[in-house]
Amino acid sequence: MSSLVKSDLQEAADPLRAEKLQGFFKTGKGEYGEGDIFLGVRVPEQRKIAKKHRDIPLEDVLDLLQSSIHEHRLTSLFILSDQFNKADEQKKEEIVKIYLENTEFINNWDLVDSSAHKILGAWLLDKPRDVLYKLARSESLWERRISLISTFSFINRDDLTDAVALAKVMMNDEHDLIHKASGWVLREVGKKNIDTLISFLDEYYLEMPRTMLRYSIEKLSEDQRRHYLSTKR
Repeated sequence: MSSLVKSDLQEAADPLRAEKLQGFFKTGKGEYGEGDIFLGVRVPEQRKIAKKHRDIPLEDVLDLLQSSIHEHRLTSLFILSDQFNKADEQKKEEIVKIYLENTEFINNWDLVDSSAHKILGAWLLDKPRDVLYKLARSESLWERRISLISTFSFINRDDLTDAVALAKVMMNDEHDLIHKASGWVLREVGKKNIDTLISFLDEYYLEMPRTMLRYSIEKLSEDQRRHYLSTKR
């Protein structure tokens, strides 16, 4: 069944777009997406193909997820998210197990951002969240980002504690993609409870990486943004 998905994706491939995506997703030597391969399929088309094949067996979804081709992996995550949403508790647990055992293939920001909150975050809504703190301290950039993006599922339920705690854990991270994700998380926290965001900023803004700070204050008033940026060293 995975061969049919791959065939549909190949049919929708655009070599010129693929070349542009290679640069956009930083696939050059030493860059965060080093060695990734693109077909050049637009995301809306991938979503259509995922919907068409949404009921394929998990073993076929796993075959796609472990592919060297980016669109195979992203489409597999669309399918996996859809199956998780409709699954019973036993199958959800199986999907989460697959997700956590294959984080090495969830290895660019679009792959993480389209799946972490829909699978891992959704699973942890009513469960202990220790795994997020373990991921947050991983050497893998993508596992650290998974831990942050997973919290969007909690934030949507007005559960802000872990989002704020993980943003604090990430404050000294060295990678800009984590600074952006942390700031994004805090911005969404602020939409739910502005006092929680302001409290965090007042305590930590001098220590926060500038990118993290700028993302976190995007929805604040001009005067508030100016205050945090102008007084930061």
